[in-house]
Amino acid sequence: MDELLQQLIDAHSITVVKGDFTSPEAYRQLDRGYDHVYMLASVVGVDYVNTIPHEIIRINASLILNTLEWLRRAGCAKVLFTSTSECYAGAVEGFHYPIPTAEDVPLTIQDIAHPRFTYAVTKMLGESGFLNYARVLGFECSIVRYHNVYGPRMGFKHVIPHLAQRFADKEDPFRIFGHDQTRSFNYIDDAVRGTVLTMEKGRSGEIYHIGDMDEITIEELVRYVGDLAEYSGTYEYAPTYPGSVARRCPDIAKARRDLCYEPEVSWRDGVRRTMDWYWEYLRSGVELHESFYDNKPKA
Repeated sequence: MDELLQQLIDAHSITVVKGDFTSPEAYRQLDRGYDHVYMLASVVGVDYVNTIPHEIIRINASLILNTLEWLRRAGCAKVLFTSTSECYAGAVEGFHYPIPTAEDVPLTIQDIAHPRFTYAVTKMLGESGFLNYARVLGFECSIVRYHNVYGPRMGFKHVIPHLAQRFADKEDPFRIFGHDQTRSFNYIDDAVRGTVLTMEKGRSGEIYHIGDMDEITIEELVRYVGDLAEYSGTYEYAPTYPGSVARRCPDIAKARRDLCYEPEVSWRDGVRRTMDWYWEYLRSGVELHESFYDNKPKA
């Protein structure tokens, strides 16, 4: 547990329960009758899904099913399950559903055998499981689908912090993986606020897209980070991971209407804040907890 997290725990008298929650036995440590339960636990990352897809399925599915069975006994009032835009990527790619994409898009897996989609499959299981357990057992439940959340302290296995590491290492030529793909990035402060708003105001049985509708290309992102790093080298295009979607951007009209959710941090401001944090972290000499460096980012 790092120093900043410990400070939060001490300041707010938070009880921390440690255990392997892929085992049902771990849930015996938890109390019952919670007002709000946020289910955020899962393993995510393109590196992981490509190298240990069987563990992605085992760990994430176990966490989901064990939590649902605990909720059967726990008597909690409302639960929020966190899902992903990966669930509907196949509908956009294969069936040309509109972008920005709303919550009612069909959930689609393009290739069930491809390891890339193991994470999405477990999140589909979670969406169905939590909504149906809630309906039968009588607790409230809302779903959040995140869209490319980023910010300080998120490790190095995602595209934006990975760029911080690569520019710090002065890679030249600097490869831009999937340069013409587009994404809309959601700064962590906005994502957290959207999550809490969903718990407080979200209707039970509903799904909400939490993200930002400012869609940019990966090349635009990379070159902006290069400017922040005062990079003077050259760039070259390179292919990204197989299965990575060409475009992704959420329609957040429902979250705006029901939750009064509105992103406040522009992608440029958020990326600048994130780069400042990561570059200071790298300069500090602290050992990297996730030193992933194969130059193929999650996007």
